[in-house]
Amino acid sequence: MTDRAAFHWDETLYAGSADHYAIGRMPYPGAVADVLRTELALDGRGRLLDVGCGPGSLTLLLAPLFDAVVGIDADPEMLRRADRAAERAGIDNVRWHHLRAEELPGGLGTFRVVTFAQSFHWLDRPRVAAAVRPMVASGGAWVHVGATTHRGEPGNDPLPHPRPPHDEVDALVARYLGPVRRAGRSLLPDGTAGGEEEVMRSAGYQGPRRFEVAGGVVRERTEDEVVSAVFSLSYAAPHLFAERRPEFERDLRALLRMASPNGRFSERTRAIELVVWQP
Repeated sequence: MTDRAAFHWDETLYAGSADHYAIGRMPYPGAVADVLRTELALDGRGRLLDVGCGPGSLTLLLAPLFDAVVGIDADPEMLRRADRAAERAGIDNVRWHHLRAEELPGGLGTFRVVTFAQSFHWLDRPRVAAAVRPMVASGGAWVHVGATTHRGEPGNDPLPHPRPPHDEVDALVARYLGPVRRAGRSLLPDGTAGGEEEVMRSAGYQGPRRFEVAGGVVRERTEDEVVSAVFSLSYAAPHLFAERRPEFERDLRALLRMASPNGRFSERTRAIELVVWQP
């Protein structure tokens, strides 16, 4: 089965998760912007397109590196959250569009850089790769940002507070929703599709160049942040629990309090991979 034939859009994928995503996901470090500024010779000029921008976590970090920025997402709640975050931060060079990646180019024009942060695996990848290629300006770049921001690195080294009990939380989610991973209305027994490099090369891109932003920074996390991190996941989005959501959250908080009675947790951030392609 081809990647395109296997693709099924589901608007409920992150339904109800926007506020939780903004609270529960750890922020991208400033080093992501520093690496891209250096490696792509960004100088404050040109335009950025952030595809699947969510609540604007990466969009707003990179906005100062460009004249103008466009963030698109298929979830209107994510865009409302992103717009509020931009206003609070005093960032006024970003415009948000309620648009699926599969609808590109969407009359948006060309861009110096196009970013996909934790989003490309949810898309009709061959279709999106082909549509975006002519949108990348001469000398420009497509950047995949590979990151895990809802939980930190596993480990046993001592930290100021206990690590969140991620394995136990996953077991609790499975107890409520079943052992097969959920994703909106669908099931993902084998996870999302791989083979990203083949998709990109088939669409005519050159590369990639890879850069790593080191993790290992210790961050303190509150009980509320860990709860939101769970609800920010496609396989644990609030709507999946239906009328049992309050019961699940009570059980989740009880589990977290057993691990840390004062509601404080510590985690080391994970490394982030930046994968750069040229059309």
